[in-house]
Parts: sequence; structure tokens; C-alpha cells
Amino acid sequence: MLREIVLDTETTGTDAKNGDRLIEIGCVELINHVQTGKSFHRFVNPTRPVSQGAFAVHGIADAFLADKPLFADIVDAFRDFCGDAPLVIHNAPFDVGFLNMEYARLGAAAPPPIDLAGVVDTLQLARRKHTGAANSLDALCSRYGIDTTRRTKHGALLDAQILAEVYVELLGGKQTSLGLAMAEMDDPVVLGSSGGEVAVIGPRRLRHRLTEAERMAHEAFIGTLGSSVVWREYLGADETA
Repeated sequence: MLREIVLDTETTGTDAKNGDRLIEIGCVELINHVQTGKSFHRFVNPTRPVSQGAFAVHGIADAFLADKPLFADIVDAFRDFCGDAPLVIHNAPFDVGFLNMEYARLGAAAPPPIDLAGVVDTLQLARRKHTGAANSLDALCSRYGIDTTRRTKHGALLDAQILAEVYVELLGGKQTSLGLAMAEMDDPVVLGSSGGEVAVIGPRRLRHRLTEAERMAHEAFIGTLGSSVVWREYLGADETA
């Protein structure tokens, strides 16, 4: 069983080394490249103002963050959720840089820094697969026909959910070809009574990507193979298509 965690963050700005901080973390669990419906989400008080440029991107205001927990208060829950699963991140050096900077601020209690070598960077995957093309998350969603109509602003959990779909497409759409289910990205059902940042989202089956004409052509082809086709010993006639 392969467990992976798709992760995204929002921040006060773009430069962790010069004092910008995390303000939101969103994670989605994948098992064998399929979303399980389990996710982790926290807003974090950065103890510094959000820059105007960052606010324009995600719309998260200082007043909203004022009563949110510090990173030190949520780091254990974050690490418990991730466990030892590989992280999947778009433009991994950015998010990992911020996470490691937050770890460093914890002093003696700091966990080991995240090693970029063990992170799956979907931006690098996309650049190898689509050389010379635009490979932002929005561009990839457009390329793969992934619905982003709910994404009026950047948000860590929603972006992680969308990235999980993009990641599977970059791998070849494995869970679609196997007929597996993915999690439906509706409003999460929140667990717990104090802030409720761990969500469980109900599953749905992905739409079939074959057209009716393609399906009929496939059935016609199968019909030319006769009754001795090996898999007919294991599958009923209605399962071969």
C-alpha cells in the first residue's frame, strides 16, 4: 500500500528567509494514488502582517488570523497526520522552505527538517512531461480538464485537493483507468469541537472518459476475438468492456 500526502500552504509573503510566515496548511491523503477523503487543515497565526501581495492571492486577512493557533500549537497534529508518508507538493522548494523555517523556530523541540529529496515535486513532473509549456496549477487544470470553478482565491486545502487530481493525471490517470473512486471535493464534514480542522469527505466515482462511440468500438473489437479469450474465464461478458 502506497500512502502519500498532497500538501499546500499559504503564507504572509514569498520570502521565508526574511521573516514571512505560514498562515495555512492543507493536506489530502492518497492511498495508491486515490484520494481517501481524509484531510488535514489549519489556519495559523503568523504574528506578523500579511503582505498586500499575498492578500491579493489568497484573501486571508490579519484580523481573521488574530485568534488562530501558533504553528507550535499545531505542529504535532500536522506531523501525526502526515506520518512517514512522502509529501506531494507543487513547487516543493517554496512550501518545504516555509515548513523548515517554522520548524527551526521551535528550537530544541524542532522536528527534523523535511528533505526535499524525499518530496514529489509535481512542478518538476509537469516540466518533464510538458516541456516548454505553462505548468502552473491553473495551467495543468486547464490541460487536464479539472474543474476549478470553486477556486476564486488560493486556499491551501482546496489547492491540495485540486493538486491531488493533477498529480494522478501527471502519472497517467491510473485511478481512472482502473475504475477506482476519488473523493468528492464538497464542503468538508469537520471532526471535533475545537476548531475542527480534520475533515472527512465522501467518495464519488470519476466520470468515464471513453465516449460512447469508443466504448462501442471496443465492444465490437472484443467480439472479433471469439470465445477463447483468456479473460472470459474470469469475467462475465458484461465486464469485458
